[in-house]
Amino acid sequence: MKILGISCFYHDSAACIVSDGEIMAAVQEERFTRKKHDASFPINAIRYCLKEAGISVKDLDLVAFYDKPFIKFERILETALSYAPSGISQFIQAIPVWLKQKLWALEIIRKDLAFNGKIVFTEHHEAHAASAFYPSPFVEAAILTIDGVGEWETASFGVGKGNHLDIQQYLRFPNSLGLLYSAFTYYAGFKVNSGEYKLMGLAPYGRPLYKDIILKELIDLKDDGSFKMNMKYFGFCNSLRMTNSRFNRLFGFPPRKPETKITQKFMDMAASIQEVTEEIMLKMAGHIHKVTGQDKLCLAGGVALNCVGNGRILREGPFKDIWIQPASGDAGGALGAALLVWHKYLDNHRFTDGVNDSQKASLLGPSYSDNYIENFLKKQSIPYRRLDYNDIVEKVSNFIIAGKVIGWFQGRIEFGPRALGARSIIGDARNPDMQSKMNIKIKHRESFRPFAPTILKEEVSHWFELDKESPYMLLVACVKNDKRLEVSGDFSGFDKLKTVRSLIPAVTHVDYSARVQTIKKTDHPLYYDLLQSFFKKTGCPVIINTSFNERGEPLVLTPQDAYKCFMRTEIDYLILGNFLIDKLDQPGTNKDLSEQSEFELD
Repeated sequence: MKILGISCFYHDSAACIVSDGEIMAAVQEERFTRKKHDASFPINAIRYCLKEAGISVKDLDLVAFYDKPFIKFERILETALSYAPSGISQFIQAIPVWLKQKLWALEIIRKDLAFNGKIVFTEHHEAHAASAFYPSPFVEAAILTIDGVGEWETASFGVGKGNHLDIQQYLRFPNSLGLLYSAFTYYAGFKVNSGEYKLMGLAPYGRPLYKDIILKELIDLKDDGSFKMNMKYFGFCNSLRMTNSRFNRLFGFPPRKPETKITQKFMDMAASIQEVTEEIMLKMAGHIHKVTGQDKLCLAGGVALNCVGNGRILREGPFKDIWIQPASGDAGGALGAALLVWHKYLDNHRFTDGVNDSQKASLLGPSYSDNYIENFLKKQSIPYRRLDYNDIVEKVSNFIIAGKVIGWFQGRIEFGPRALGARSIIGDARNPDMQSKMNIKIKHRESFRPFAPTILKEEVSHWFELDKESPYMLLVACVKNDKRLEVSGDFSGFDKLKTVRSLIPAVTHVDYSARVQTIKKTDHPLYYDLLQSFFKKTGCPVIINTSFNERGEPLVLTPQDAYKCFMRTEIDYLILGNFLIDKLDQPGTNKDLSEQSEFELD
């Protein structure tokens, strides 16, 4: 049985194909359109998924959509009425797109896909829960989902056992941890639904001076992790802003204007809301453990991408183990909807060995053959060298040791926001200048943002305070004491960047933390062997791994995307499959690299 899962119309639209319960393909629409967080109907993602599964639309048995549009529209209407007349401008802006598009998901699927079969609409948080539990390695587990808002729900918890999934309690709009965090994202001058990572990265530069104000004035937090927001400080129900003038007066200063200097007070704001978020996540986890009696926890929803909070749940929470969906945001809803229909709606058995997940390292998107890559290189007259497997391992490890930056393009693209070794930019974590170089000259982003390490799975406990694998870069752990270096002097704010804090300074944040990715050979043979070679030569099993893209761009999808990014930045070498491209050999950047999508509906 072939099930197509779809999520779209808000942010990070995506498609997924599940065949007899196996995840065959999943990818975000932004990868094709090159529009970051693209919310449009994922026609290109659907075309790819069908092609990867070797089927056409007529072969689909069922289509699953990740939420219920009419219930979500009910929330929009009721919220507008309850705040009337102050919410009229927001309501007027929202209604056209609802009447033109969002209410008609059923008709759009039938028309754009020419699909006349059965279409199922799942609940938003149930789709998140399904995306967390069903691919996990656990036979049974508690499930926690936290995001901005679905239909009415903003968080939920329940239990998964075998193929069954039962949601037990919800937190409802407007009380939302995701929206609370996004309000501070907006206040700090970052873009909502994409700048939350920046706020999390900014937090270690500050002090939680405003935590008490948040807990006293903005939310009423209970011991079970539920809370009520004081809506007089927020604008997302009745205006086009996340916060309002009362919020400004409470903290004593206006929101930061985007792209202006980040002052210490906004660092302190970031530290404060991050601590509050972690406290809420820990309280929720404790309550869920007490109510469900489960010793394992699955997480999804946009807030589950807060890897600092995830790390604290693992270290300090009551659960023996946790598993987090790598596409925890709305994109993962497409996967969750398809799996929910297969297991719960159709009552099909779920297989798990209790050890390995079924996410396939989240390498679920398009790949490009060496023939495709070589034809592209020849057509564009791009100088290149073809390498065999061992040459790639040997040469690239030497390049990294020499302080070079590598664009790494291998196999199927990652599903979710993180680059995991398929579309990555890699470098030497031991180099104290690499963090600044890669941020400013390659990523073209803020210099304060940290980079993540990739480490051999077998070595993680020797370098980080982490005793389990973290394949999806969703857990933060501190560098071990014996790998740290003594810091002299008392630094504050961005001056903290001036100090070398560990043997791997390029991936050590100012609080000694790192967003760890562990790698094992069965998931990424070539990437694993590259790290092994680097480890043998240097005694260090850690390299930098950041996403292969520039600021404001989605992860590169095609060889064309990768070459464009390579030429626009100061990346030294590009590895496309088995081909090496040296920046010094390139004749120039005036190439027409336009292309047509190769994924078309049959």
